[in-house]
Amino acid sequence: MSFENLGLSAELLRAIADQGYTEATPVQQQAIPVILEGRDILAGAQTGTGKTAGFTLPLLQILSQHAQGKGQRPVRALVLTPTRELAAQVEQSVKTYGKHLPLNSTVIFGGVKINPQIAQLRKGVDILVATPGRLLDHLGQKTLNLSHVEILVLDEADRMLDMGFIHDIRKVLAHLPEERQNLMFSATYSNEIKRLTSTMLNNPAMVEVARRNVAAESVEQLVHPVDKKRKPALLSYLIGSKNWKQVLVFTRTKHGANRLAKHLEKDGLSAAPIHGNKSQGARTRALAGFKKGEIRVLVATDIAARGLDIVQLPHVVNYELPNVSEDYVHRIGRTGRAGLEGQAISLVCVDELKLLKDIERLLKRDIPKEVIEDFEPDPDIKPEPIQNGRNRPSGGGRRQQRGRPSGGHKRPRAGANKGNNGGNNWRSTGTR
Repeated sequence: MSFENLGLSAELLRAIADQGYTEATPVQQQAIPVILEGRDILAGAQTGTGKTAGFTLPLLQILSQHAQGKGQRPVRALVLTPTRELAAQVEQSVKTYGKHLPLNSTVIFGGVKINPQIAQLRKGVDILVATPGRLLDHLGQKTLNLSHVEILVLDEADRMLDMGFIHDIRKVLAHLPEERQNLMFSATYSNEIKRLTSTMLNNPAMVEVARRNVAAESVEQLVHPVDKKRKPALLSYLIGSKNWKQVLVFTRTKHGANRLAKHLEKDGLSAAPIHGNKSQGARTRALAGFKKGEIRVLVATDIAARGLDIVQLPHVVNYELPNVSEDYVHRIGRTGRAGLEGQAISLVCVDELKLLKDIERLLKRDIPKEVIEDFEPDPDIKPEPIQNGRNRPSGGGRRQQRGRPSGGHKRPRAGANKGNNGGNNWRSTGTR
């Protein structure tokens, strides 16, 4: 369906055309008309489906119909995101599509100085994109007034709850007027999401363009069995022998990301880690270098599983499988975006066979397995336990860095998963 059939203004259609787009994605086709009607919405959409434009375009149109005059401008739309990178990218989308409209926007997040943000807010902002932690900092210092907000967007709502932001979200809601339009976007529908929906949304329209937790069909998925100690060498071999120019690699921990990036550099591959312990400036530089092709391999923790908008990213590698099956879907969703083809490779050792089975159960399919010559796993190696549960990334705000657990989740006991992988080995999987 053409954007011209969705009821958007000439100014927005011009901005869309400037970006070279003509056809709306399914989530845009369904969400935009409903939002323009003024209804609340709960949209289930995986990353890479065009959901950001799905809410920024109608949001801009609604606000532009009653644009404020000169002088002090109250915040009329608030977009909450879980990570700094996603916040920056959403605000860039607002600027891109709103460039022909008399509206302005800004983004606020932690990890950078607060005074320039205060100065920008004092000038007046129509659309504010923020992470919860820094937003509450501003509210606490009374440098921000949200009493005029007309539209609230929760982007990646499930991820925000996973990262422990439920209490912060409720605090933010207390500062908003009761009469407002609410737009919630979530890749999955957990019980926490359902509870939040019941208290926040008013008779919402339901939009779902991808089945829950289903990986994009345009992504080719493949598992390479390998011993844990040989993973670094296999990764370097794959990147070099296949001449991969742009690869996003996921590790479970920040220290693991640092170690792997150093190993790749020693092997002659330009690489950089990106995770919550890195300063915002370092993260921004690493991402910019990756997009420009100056950095060949970006090694990331799950902070990058959502929110990194990398055009035509061809390869994602799970150097280590995620502890939570749903995160596998979010990781590989970085490639195969908007209908483009992509490849997701997982390097799986015997310790991770239980995690692999959980992922395949979630996907309702077996992932093809291919043993690389000279990297065959030793069938006599015994699996070691991997602790279940999500390692919460830091970097979305100071409250997140304090490690607050999200409501309803208990921290796993040390050794809670001990023995879960027992009895599993590559010999029993039939891959050898």
